[in-house]
Amino acid sequence: MDITGRAVQLTAYVGADDSYEDRPLWESLVDASRTAGCAGATVTRGLSGFGATSRLFDRHKPRMSQDDPVVVTVVDAQHRVAALAEVFAAMVGDGLVTLHEVEVIVYRGGVTGGPVV
Repeated sequence: MDITGRAVQLTAYVGADDSYEDRPLWESLVDASRTAGCAGATVTRGLSGFGATSRLFDRHKPRMSQDDPVVVTVVDAQHRVAALAEVFAAMVGDGLVTLHEVEVIVYRGGVTGGPVV
């Protein structure tokens, strides 16, 4: 897959404890990205942050929940990401979904022989 030049970045900001159909939400978002044929998706767990509730998520302070902030990011061609954005919006209950244009400088992939996850 070749992605260079203008592309679109879809980002979902959710909690690690959020779920969708009895699975972790972040995992469901990654699966939806793969099903949509996107070039890839990245999940990042945050150390600290807050959202619409203004409740602070901070790994260094004791708390009952391990609901760390999680960011799921997908970069691909506009036509793939546009449809996926609607799927993300339907799956995310509490959270934020953003979409913006990016310029892809380099995307390399397709190395064969590696493990399939």
